[in-house]
Amino acid sequence: MLLSAYEQGLFPWYNEDDPIYWHSPDPRLLIFPDSLHVSKTMRKILKKEKFIITINKNFDEVIKACAQTFRPDQGGTWITDDMIQAYNDLHMLGWAYSAEARINERLVGGCYGIRIGNVFFGESMFSLTPNASKAAFISLAQKLFKDGAAFIDCQLPTPHLESLGGVQISRNEYLKLLKETLTPQE
Repeated sequence: MLLSAYEQGLFPWYNEDDPIYWHSPDPRLLIFPDSLHVSKTMRKILKKEKFIITINKNFDEVIKACAQTFRPDQGGTWITDDMIQAYNDLHMLGWAYSAEARINERLVGGCYGIRIGNVFFGESMFSLTPNASKAAFISLAQKLFKDGAAFIDCQLPTPHLESLGGVQISRNEYLKLLKETLTPQE
């Protein structure tokens, strides 16, 4: 059901005690290979290897940290135990990816999402120290784009994601682009 929802431009987003609500915002925020912005500060942080960045080393730890992160503009989390299990199952099947930022052995930031074909659907990120989630996200984005991803669906516009190169497009444009990107070319 989750994979089908993403293919249709929907994603789950609700509070813990609510029924599942499928969301399709207008506008939609995307990051393309040529729009990804890595600031001078982040280039220095990545070059100095302030964080140990890994991909898919501990998906469960990342999604649980995302669920536990307080977000002042939200009344709770949709990342319930059932959703954690569903995304962990998708990870075991090769659909869900995570990026982890560590200092020494301690997880201090990360992000996760779903990849279907050449589209990556970013879901959530967290940071326990400045720039940790950015370092994880940028590293994952660079890997995804190197591996042929056409764009990253960041879902909702935020100043944080816009600073990383997010571009707003209308829902209609997004749905058309999603269909074109997911449809195999002959």
